[in-house]
Amino acid sequence: MEKFINFKSKVMPLNSANVDTDQIIPKQFLKRIERTGFGEFLFFDWRFNDDGSPNNDFVLNKSEYAGSQILLAQDNFGCGSSREHAPWALRDYGFKVIISTSFADIFYNNSFKNGILPIIVDTDLLNNFFMSAQNNESYELSIDLNNQLIEDSDNKYSFDIDPFRKKCLLEGLDDIALTLVHSDKIDIYEKKYF
Repeated sequence: MEKFINFKSKVMPLNSANVDTDQIIPKQFLKRIERTGFGEFLFFDWRFNDDGSPNNDFVLNKSEYAGSQILLAQDNFGCGSSREHAPWALRDYGFKVIISTSFADIFYNNSFKNGILPIIVDTDLLNNFFMSAQNNESYELSIDLNNQLIEDSDNKYSFDIDPFRKKCLLEGLDDIALTLVHSDKIDIYEKKYF
């Protein structure tokens, strides 16, 4: 997993609540076992019409938001089934941060394990971000994980994060890398008992 580096990006406003993992990455695309290659299928049923043409009304297809690494989402983002493919698809598409008022628990945990920072903010602040992103196509936010700050051109906003999860993101440690930190001890154990 890549180390999380502070960055600035345009913001993509996905103005939908209760977005479930079946919409984030539909079931017909779950045949791969790699973590890559899912981005092209992100929100597939919303991004494309029945004839395969792009749905020009859907936010991911709007040119003003192209290249955004920050996704805004309404309440209860990532609900539904527990598929880890959802954060894989979001990360593969290019999102590093998702800002919402709440996340489904399993999706929230899976996001950290896959290098995505899910940030929980209050409703008023989220609405402010949405309004700014929708009214100003050049609106950007800076994400400073070290100091736990979101910043736009006018203000700084603090956010909470579990210290362990913060450390893992900053150091690029997924579950496997966390285990490998102890590889010397594992080697000693294996030599002693096997």
